[in-house]
Amino acid sequence: MTAHEVREFGLSLSGATQEIQWGKDLLLKVAGKMFVCMGLDPGSRYSFKCEEETFYQMTEMQGVYPAPYLARAHWVQIDPAECRLSRSEIENLVRRSYELVVAKLSKKAQKALESK
Repeated sequence: MTAHEVREFGLSLSGATQEIQWGKDLLLKVAGKMFVCMGLDPGSRYSFKCEEETFYQMTEMQGVYPAPYLARAHWVQIDPAECRLSRSEIENLVRRSYELVVAKLSKKAQKALESK
C-alpha cells in the first residue's frame, strides 16, 4: 500500500485532518494528535502507532522498522517497496493507530468525533 493510499484511507476516518509539519512531513491527525506520519515524495515510507506487542511482532517483518524518533512510543515505519502486508492489514493497522489516539482524547473530544 502506497503512502498516497494510506493518506486517502486515513482521511476517510472521522475527524481526520492533514498537515505538513517539520517542512517535509505530511501528518494525519485527529483532534490535533498525530496518528500517521509520512514523507511527501512518491514512494515515501509511512509510520503509525501500534500497541507494544504489535510493535515487536511487526518489527520482525520484512519492510517494517522501528520509526525514527517515535519507536519508544511504539510507532512502526513501513517501506512500501519491501513490505508484504496486504492492503486490508495496513488499513486495519492505520485504523488501530487512529483508535489508540482517540482513546487518549478527552470524553468531550471523543463525543465531538462521534457526531461527525
